[in-house]
Amino acid sequence: MKILADAHIPFLKGVAEQFGEVEYLPGNQFTSESIKDKDALIVRTVTRFGEDNLPGSNVKLICSATIGFDHIDTEYCDSHGVAWRTAPGCNASSVEQYITASLLFLAEKYSFKLKDKTIGIVGVGNVGSKVEIACRKLGMNVLLNDPPREEAEGIESNTDFVDISTIQHEADIITFHTPLTKAGAHKTYHLGDDTFFSSVARKPFIINAARGGVTSNQSLKKALKNGQISGVILDCWEKEPDIDRELLEMADIATPHIAGYSADGKWTATKMSIENLKEYFKIDTNPIFQSLPLPENQTIDLAGVPSEDQLSHAVWHSYNPMKETELLKTSPDKFYWFRSNYPLRREYHAYKVVNASPSVKELLISLGFNVG
Repeated sequence: MKILADAHIPFLKGVAEQFGEVEYLPGNQFTSESIKDKDALIVRTVTRFGEDNLPGSNVKLICSATIGFDHIDTEYCDSHGVAWRTAPGCNASSVEQYITASLLFLAEKYSFKLKDKTIGIVGVGNVGSKVEIACRKLGMNVLLNDPPREEAEGIESNTDFVDISTIQHEADIITFHTPLTKAGAHKTYHLGDDTFFSSVARKPFIINAARGGVTSNQSLKKALKNGQISGVILDCWEKEPDIDRELLEMADIATPHIAGYSADGKWTATKMSIENLKEYFKIDTNPIFQSLPLPENQTIDLAGVPSEDQLSHAVWHSYNPMKETELLKTSPDKFYWFRSNYPLRREYHAYKVVNASPSVKELLISLGFNVG
């Protein structure tokens, strides 16, 4: 079997080779010529796959090491016998870590307590559900909006959903975690548009760690200038990697689409891609995966840190989005480079916290830290 894999998918080299002949290329070099004799592709979101590059190829399966599939023309693939698979939920904990770190930043910068705020979560799938759990642990009032899920679960649902209008009127912070869809009853393309922002009541902060097109660049800038919203946290951008420089400067936190880029999430995505490959081609081999490297400064010592600052200190030790914000604002032309050369980032469970105050210890444990 011949496999073409994105060279920037971590933890894949040495594993994919257990299934066949593997060629590695950067994602932006996946052309009709490079894929034509391959049986399977292991990809990220860099290249779109469909009528422009799949005709005449031998490709039978596309494995995307991502949760989304807007880079795959699913209609074309389905009608031409090309199977496709994604890795749903692989980076949910990583995005939750990003959101938690960002919320703590907003609370410090604007001098408020998270337990006094209401957050509206738009999209309550794998990622949104993780964000919901974390926000409840932080003491926030949580509103959930997910019309497709609400319709699917019906009256048997154990979740209290609200309509988007309720979130617009009651939320102090609105965070988007939807797929990007451009058609249908619940399309999400430019869900955050002029009409949406003109209907908010409490000057909320807006977070987009879903897909760039879920919020409109122009509408976000207008809402910020008009004082309709208080601030913006953006990990996903329209027209990546050529992002809006004015919006970049206006954002409180601005990162290069890396919310889900923890090593843990990447490892899981790679593992799921290999398992999809194995299942589709009915291969008996049980692949061997390499272990995740440990983070530097694995121990977080909170001795001397005031109790009220211990949570943010621990979370930011594991991940601090402001470091990436500074880099992106300084060198926005390196957007793709930052993504492709992302440093090791581990999730909470890779760290041990010592000398935590009793009042903070339980919360740290509930988030996933090892607390001694």
